[in-house]
Amino acid sequence: MFVVMLKSFIIFLVVFFVIRLMGKRQIGEMQPFELVITLIISEVACIPMNDPYIPLYYGLIPIITLAMLHIVLSFISRKSVKARKILSGSSVIVIDKSGIVYDNLQKMNMNMADLIEAVRSAGYVDFSEIAYAIFETNGQLCVVEKEQQEEDENGDAQPTLLPLELVVDGKINQKNLELSGTKQTDITDVLSEHGVKLEDLLYCDVRQDGNAYFSPKHKKAFCSKLAITGGGNW
Repeated sequence: MFVVMLKSFIIFLVVFFVIRLMGKRQIGEMQPFELVITLIISEVACIPMNDPYIPLYYGLIPIITLAMLHIVLSFISRKSVKARKILSGSSVIVIDKSGIVYDNLQKMNMNMADLIEAVRSAGYVDFSEIAYAIFETNGQLCVVEKEQQEEDENGDAQPTLLPLELVVDGKINQKNLELSGTKQTDITDVLSEHGVKLEDLLYCDVRQDGNAYFSPKHKKAFCSKLAITGGGNW
């Protein structure tokens, strides 16, 4: 009995330490590879605890191995946009300014009942109130409301704008760059004016009106204007 208690205590400490290394995320906020590692750890940890005759290292070695795997995969996903897309996938827009994007629903293997349930869970019952709805890589639904904005000089209501990610962790998103019609030189020119290198840029996005947001690593965030030649079709 004492052996089982001691093994359980040791495994608890190891699993607790590993989970702390993985960061403060809830299950529903984990990326796919993080969720898989967590589920496997929970199964492996039970093996030596349930049987006093199974050596403790049968559980500890797999747990430590999975912890190291998580660290390596997290590092790779931070350094490589392609690796991050493979490991975590990409955000998917299911509702845009034209309405529900049926093709994207099919890509996610979802039907309308699934979308309705997700929208209601996010606190919305009226699709007409939604400008954009985006499924993030962790499965969470992000909803952008249609804002009641002031009318422009022609009396037309201003459209709701959706930021398009151009740079994340110093890496250019070429797909979004092409979609917006923005040139990489436009971004680097703005950065040069503020004394920031591309590799030191944490995040940059642009809206359909050309307004862009820049957030460097060690400097204050700032806004600027970028040329949009893609017509703002996102």
